[in-house]
Amino acid sequence: MTTKNEQVFQGRIISVNLEQCLLPNGQTTTLEIIHHPGGAAIVTLNDQKQICLVYQYRYASGGWLWELPAGKIDHPESPLNTAQRELTEEAGVQAKTWQPLGIYYSSPGIFDEVIHLFLATDLTSCAQSLEPNEILEVHWVPLSQALEWAISGKINDGKTLIGLFRTAAILNEPLPTNCIYCSPS
Repeated sequence: MTTKNEQVFQGRIISVNLEQCLLPNGQTTTLEIIHHPGGAAIVTLNDQKQICLVYQYRYASGGWLWELPAGKIDHPESPLNTAQRELTEEAGVQAKTWQPLGIYYSSPGIFDEVIHLFLATDLTSCAQSLEPNEILEVHWVPLSQALEWAISGKINDGKTLIGLFRTAAILNEPLPTNCIYCSPS
């Protein structure tokens, strides 16, 4: 329960508040909370069992990342409408079939952002329409290879990892066994 709320920053996308709250153990504390409208990310699977990954420049992370197509919810847009819009804008495809893959909290200790994950299939091509600040390349990678990249650390974006592993579970896709992190010590 929030007992005091003071906004200390309002940007174009986020706001930052100092929020005094009562914790379940009876303690009162003040937290710095970043409020974000949320987003949607899409595991896009074609008929050849390839998924769409974007290789995107991310200044905040210091360079290029492998990611799923994704973007911010523009309220009052629904998470599904966000996913559909972002897939068209970033990947230049539309999907006939959409399956929810659940949600993901990006950093719940300080951030209220919720990312809605979807699996998109039955694809058709359309025109890509990137925003001026989006610098990315679109790649179609076999799902098995993307899972290898996820396990090896080549993919290290949280929403992408969760989307890939949830998709693998739904499709009963075997995980690679040559994991450098998975061998017993």
